[in-house]
Amino acid sequence: MQSIATNVEEYITSLPEERKDAITKLRKIIKKNLPKGFKEEMSYGMIGYVVPHSIYPPGYYCDSKLPLPLMNLGSQKNFIVLHHMAMYGDKKLLDWFVAEYDKEVDSKLDMGKGCVRFKKMDQIPYELIGELSAKLSVADYVKQVTEILGSRKKAKK
Repeated sequence: MQSIATNVEEYITSLPEERKDAITKLRKIIKKNLPKGFKEEMSYGMIGYVVPHSIYPPGYYCDSKLPLPLMNLGSQKNFIVLHHMAMYGDKKLLDWFVAEYDKEVDSKLDMGKGCVRFKKMDQIPYELIGELSAKLSVADYVKQVTEILGSRKKAKK
């Protein structure tokens, strides 16, 4: 369920009342903790945190017209979702997040490869999301992506 909002404020205004507070609080903690260089913008119909083309000109390997995405935050039909691309590509980061989540939240983690779903607004681990947001600098994330893409090219040969 992608939003047609053209900016973050319009996106938040369009959310159901029960989601606005949680999304606003998540946005605030992400922005507070995200290292310098990442940019907030609408991306894939959600709030996105990206490496802009001015820092990483190749952009997203799936569509070079788009900046390199790190995180997306959105409201879906039955949950709030946080997509974190670096967890998808970094097992150590993923393992850290899963272990910390289990320490902080009583309910079972509902997660795909890099996608965390929050069905209960009162069980969102805001501080943990803040810690996750702070884990990678732009340079570290770009290095991770280029190493992964390099290893894929070598594997194809």
